[in-house]
Amino acid sequence: MTLQQCLATFIQNILFELYEYEVEIGSGLIQKTKKEFEGDYTFVVFPYVKAVRKSPDQLGAEIGEKLAEKHSDFVKNFNVIKGFLNISLQDEVWLDVVCGMRYEVRGTHTAHRIPHTASEKRGSLYMIEYSSPNTNKPLHLGHVRNNLLGNAVANILEACGNQVVRVNLVNDRGIHICKSMLAWQKFGNNETPENAGIKGDHLVGKYYVIFDKELKKEIAELVSQGFSEEEAQKKSQLLHEAQEMLRKWEENNAEIRKVWAQMNAWVYEGFEKTYKRLGIHFDKIYYESNTYLLGKQIVEEGLKSGAFYQKPDSSVWVDLSNEGLDEKLLLRSDGTSVYITQDLGTAQLRYDEYHPEKMIYVVGNEQNYHFDVLKLILDKKLHKSFGKNIEHLSYGMVELPFGKMKSREGTVVDADDLMEAMFQEAKTTSEALGKFNFEEKEAQELYEMLGLGALKYFILKVDPKKNMLFNPEESIDFNGNTAPFIQYTHARIKSLLRKAEENAIEYQNVSFPADSTLSEPEKELIKLLYDYEAILINAAEILSPALIANYTFELAKEFNRFYQEIPIFKEENVQNRALRLQIAENCAKKIKNAMGLLGIDVPERM
Repeated sequence: MTLQQCLATFIQNILFELYEYEVEIGSGLIQKTKKEFEGDYTFVVFPYVKAVRKSPDQLGAEIGEKLAEKHSDFVKNFNVIKGFLNISLQDEVWLDVVCGMRYEVRGTHTAHRIPHTASEKRGSLYMIEYSSPNTNKPLHLGHVRNNLLGNAVANILEACGNQVVRVNLVNDRGIHICKSMLAWQKFGNNETPENAGIKGDHLVGKYYVIFDKELKKEIAELVSQGFSEEEAQKKSQLLHEAQEMLRKWEENNAEIRKVWAQMNAWVYEGFEKTYKRLGIHFDKIYYESNTYLLGKQIVEEGLKSGAFYQKPDSSVWVDLSNEGLDEKLLLRSDGTSVYITQDLGTAQLRYDEYHPEKMIYVVGNEQNYHFDVLKLILDKKLHKSFGKNIEHLSYGMVELPFGKMKSREGTVVDADDLMEAMFQEAKTTSEALGKFNFEEKEAQELYEMLGLGALKYFILKVDPKKNMLFNPEESIDFNGNTAPFIQYTHARIKSLLRKAEENAIEYQNVSFPADSTLSEPEKELIKLLYDYEAILINAAEILSPALIANYTFELAKEFNRFYQEIPIFKEENVQNRALRLQIAENCAKKIKNAMGLLGIDVPERM
């Protein structure tokens, strides 16, 4: 039972005892007291004044007095401000939080531990799709945000006791893939990752950019001959050849399939290296080339049932105007698939294989309409039971000082280049500060930890729904809301604990008298430690790693205040010193756990 649940039960019983008013008060109605007021938790009495015929202040005072009288071992004091009952808990309660001790609260029959709510909350199976790269280009900054969000959300859901299946859908077919293939055939001169000395995904991405440049040249030539832009697009020989290549691919042309398989193999090898450095893994990888036909079957079934309709040119559509949307293409007139086609098939395949309670798609907000359509088709048109259980984790774009990224123009921030740049930024900043004195190997590992930690934290601390501007220099700052600040705090705490061990200071098995008192910094830090479980559950409910990131920053910041204001090794009272070391140890554990959920490592020393 949580502290809020205890207070809710106490107040519920008091309302019945004083006024014979029977009402269920959820723990959610007991909120943390705002910092500008005195108290630990606040109960708003306004909803109950009419039933008991009391003014807000009078009702708050009477409940507070009864709380302090009946539960004096739990409630220290209270104050009422304009109908808000602010309740301060006994220091002994907060000491129990630190010690993790069991205790019985008078007035209830439940022995409760603090805190274990999240770890005891068992959920069902979630499936999370993230990454979803195309095999015509390397992973870029946008993919980095996608992967980090998907991985962190999966970690958070698992920490709340759920089973999670991490999946990746590789977009390995389509006109964009054929563009890279065609450019390589025309301009590649049999170039390979080996003879070029570059990663395979970078090589294939190079030819995607070449295709776009050659296409622009061709279009410009046609426009100079008097054709309009639209007419030039239709007359483009390059586009015609790419479309013809896609048609042959779908017909399983052996020559085209051989080139496709070779170039994709280059890309997969490159992707794997990027994923490994970023700390990303998957339980299962789906390939669009294996699932798009399943989608075509579903479309054909929907056509037979009348859920879809066919136009004179043989293209297949769905009418969603009654659901507030419009008509949506499902199959082109030549029978080739579109994105929604394969997503229908993949959703059915995943449900048949795993029966997840929820399928979460981590995809940018430019695809909001796409997922609205997907859910409506599955739920309203095809009456699939899992249609309602699809959730789109829509996230904002990562913006850059020089504008939006465009893969076909080669203006993307490559994920590999970005990770290497962050490593170098961490190295430069660390050496400039002159804080560290490590052997070369250990120094390199620390720079990698700091650089990638800075990248991950800077992205994950932002609400997923918001667009963000990525600033590498700001992300590596050791004094702001950054991973290096939090990592340094963890290393500082571990240094304190090592010092205690070196000086044979016992602190883990020390008990505290019932009349022990806490200083304000001690109490505030303990309260923040206690909040972790609630933050974790909330982050899982709204799929937001930002809650975990910003909580961890607040914890690190509060610890540093505590460290500056409260003596530890200079404290002569053995119990006070032990308490402060226990608080420090708990802070280190929470920081490591929370940062781990974000996929960020923390150093033992810096």
